[in-house]
Amino acid sequence: VKYLGENGVNTPLVGAAAICSPWDLLICDRFINRRLVQKCYDRVIAIGLRGFAQLHQSTVARLADWEGITKSRSIRDFDNHATRVLGKFETVDAYYRHSSSANFVRNVSVPLLCISTLDDPVCTREAIPWDECRANEKIILATTRHGGHLAFYEGITAKSLWWVRAVNVFLDALNTSPYVNRSTKVQESSSTAPIESSVDQGPYINVAEDGMVAAVGTMASDKVVEDTPSEPVTQIKKDEDTNLDTDSMTEETLPGIDGTQSSNQNVDDLIVPIRRRMDQLSRHSRISIWLLVCIAITTTWPLVGSALILFLRRKFKSFTPMALLRS
Repeated sequence: VKYLGENGVNTPLVGAAAICSPWDLLICDRFINRRLVQKCYDRVIAIGLRGFAQLHQSTVARLADWEGITKSRSIRDFDNHATRVLGKFETVDAYYRHSSSANFVRNVSVPLLCISTLDDPVCTREAIPWDECRANEKIILATTRHGGHLAFYEGITAKSLWWVRAVNVFLDALNTSPYVNRSTKVQESSSTAPIESSVDQGPYINVAEDGMVAAVGTMASDKVVEDTPSEPVTQIKKDEDTNLDTDSMTEETLPGIDGTQSSNQNVDDLIVPIRRRMDQLSRHSRISIWLLVCIAITTTWPLVGSALILFLRRKFKSFTPMALLRS
């Protein structure tokens, strides 16, 4: 969401979807430390972050506080020792304010599907920018009463995720919308490429078939920076530009049907990998639901146990011998 808001009308995307977005990291950070249930999620997510850092120990240990990372017991601790240091922020709150997306909602210029739950134990509904989403006609904000955080399990066995089907329908609608041609025009009209930072150059994440998330190294750039050429090289460059202009004039005389077909093919190539990743998340969600069941049983058992004992005493009171009651 923050990326779409920062780029505005220059976004080279047809559309996007955001599932259980945190919106405001400061509010979510305060919320996740309120009750016992949220603290359990905080501890579990911190364990996952430490495992992810362990996969890249050789790199993270050189740039951040590795001893502090291994001792992190919460998301805030991990961000303080790793994320804040890597992003060169003075405090964790400064990083949270910079990375929150609520202030960029009004600048989103492409169709955006946002799905959030009102009972999300991690990303609280208090952080949802209701008014900003309502004011932007490009945003579809869908909220449900139940669903947890990235859950939306369907059926007793939880074999599928509801949000995966919802996003598939949304992407199918985008594939046949006029925004496909609009995205192509935006890419062609941008003559100068923006300055890329080291963060934008990778590493990027990759979801393996077993559900493990790992980083992928940055591909080598096709653009090669050369020294300032001399006069003969400049003359050769002019001749090449002349040949390129002649070729471009020849290509302009071709019909526009091929361009439309190529743009549709590009959109299909972008949507297919996204669907494949969502299917993988749906298949590997069974482990997560058993973890949620364990957390639910652990947090609610004292109350359920007391109520069950009281119920059994009242139920079987008439069957208790009088001698035991008098004693």
